[in-house]
Amino acid sequence: MTTSARDQVPRMLALVPYLRGRDGIPVDQVATDFGVPPQQIVKDLNVLWFCGLPGAVSGEMIDVDMEALEAEGVVFLDNAEYLPRPLRLTTSEALSLIVALRTLRDIAASAELPTIESALAKLESAAGDGAAPAVEVHIERADPAVHEATQKALATGQRMHLSYLVPSRDERTERDVDPLRLVTAEGRPYLEAWCHLAGDVRLFRLDRVVEATVLDVPADPHPDAPRRDLSEGLFRAVEGSVEAVLDLAPSARWVAEYYPNDGSEERPDGTLRIRLRVGDTGWLRRLALRQGGAARVVEPAELADEVRECAQRALTAYGG
Repeated sequence: MTTSARDQVPRMLALVPYLRGRDGIPVDQVATDFGVPPQQIVKDLNVLWFCGLPGAVSGEMIDVDMEALEAEGVVFLDNAEYLPRPLRLTTSEALSLIVALRTLRDIAASAELPTIESALAKLESAAGDGAAPAVEVHIERADPAVHEATQKALATGQRMHLSYLVPSRDERTERDVDPLRLVTAEGRPYLEAWCHLAGDVRLFRLDRVVEATVLDVPADPHPDAPRRDLSEGLFRAVEGSVEAVLDLAPSARWVAEYYPNDGSEERPDGTLRIRLRVGDTGWLRRLALRQGGAARVVEPAELADEVRECAQRALTAYGG
């Protein structure tokens, strides 16, 4: 039996107060009470052995008598007396928690909202005027039904069917996916899942999911499927992609917010210049033409010429 970090963290949070009142308890009894194998409790204790308050040094961290554990199979815990003391947060720690809870509030399922709202209200009340610098976090929310279905599928380990909009091809696709995790990046919630249509791991923006259905089929685990590393940004260039430069008039600035890009620059003429990577130049041509002159392709030059020629042919057809 293996357990994930999601299971281990709440178990370890409960394990310390449990052990503080039960010095010398057999590890087998601990395992029975927590419903896991004794080997898992030993792994948990090896992690707790190096835990303590911020700034703690050796001798100030939680101490587990590993010799007694190995020789006699019993657990002795020490240096954990500070845990029952009231938590005192610094201003920066309180602000960090407030921002995190505001972020979580915007992507949480409805069943989780009362707990989040209660914790947030207590923190904001305790912080008083000190909470003023905390930024207001805005997360683009998906359809609540889509979010609820995603949460349910992740909790129950079920496969999902998605009706998903693919802006780069201007089409709606139907696909079955095995959910892996829910992440938030650049102010938007994403479902990372194994897509059976693509045969690989994909990120799905929840606000682009038109409809989500939890299927009566267990999701495959995909233990070797790579998880997306978001530390260097959400999107990275793929082999064969083209770097394009567009100038956007005010009426077309939504393009910079809706489509991932590599940065923007305000121009003296009032336009916004953006750089983005595309795998299908035909899609970019169609996007520029649909803006009716409000989006101008600057680079690559060949594509800019092609867009101008298409626009001219369209005007000619209309007698313009």
